Amino acid sequence: MDRAGIFAGENPFEIANNWLGKARDLEPNDPNAIALATVDDCGLPNVRMVLLKEIEQDAFVFYTNYDSKKGRELIASGQVAFVLHWKSLGRQIRVRGSVEKAEGSQADAYFDSRSPQSRVGAIASRQSQVIKDRSVLQGWYDNALSENGPTPKRPTFWGGFRIYPTEIEFWADGESRLHDRFRWIRKLRDSNWTIDRLSP
Repeated sequence: MDRAGIFAGENPFEIANNWLGKARDLEPNDPNAIALATVDDCGLPNVRMVLLKEIEQDAFVFYTNYDSKKGRELIASGQVAFVLHWKSLGRQIRVRGSVEKAEGSQADAYFDSRSPQSRVGAIASRQSQVIKDRSVLQGWYDNALSENGPTPKRPTFWGGFRIYPTEIEFWADGESRLHDRFRWIRKLRDSNWTIDRLSP
């Protein structure tokens, strides 16, 4: 298989880290933004942008409110997909797999790294709930600030999700629309990867 250059290597997480590092040098805004896809209880997809915060040895991690629509859908289905796309690089990464909560000290450390205002806002926002107007949100913020102080600790309803891929696809723009696509696929989290070149 003629896989070299930016696709070289056997570990897809290392390749993803390398690509993200390159994107940080060139992408003007949020190079770690991913379009995260979930499904509701009727099987209807939902997609939204979130920030990928960590690429671990065998997983991708992001953080959110567990009571949000995406949080509830992830907990219910245990399945997820996302795409990273960098127009400046002409590259993207697609991921599909299973998901589980990432809590404890790791989530605490990330929450504490956020600005104090963001921490208060995370506690205040009852994410995905219908509200009458912005004054309701401001009232929740003021209450959260009063009850928790200016540097609150992570609440139990907020934390991380760890995505364990069973499929990772790397795509790079090619001349004459002959793009390069390589897919890493495995049946289970602990299985060996099979690598295929895909037609664009």
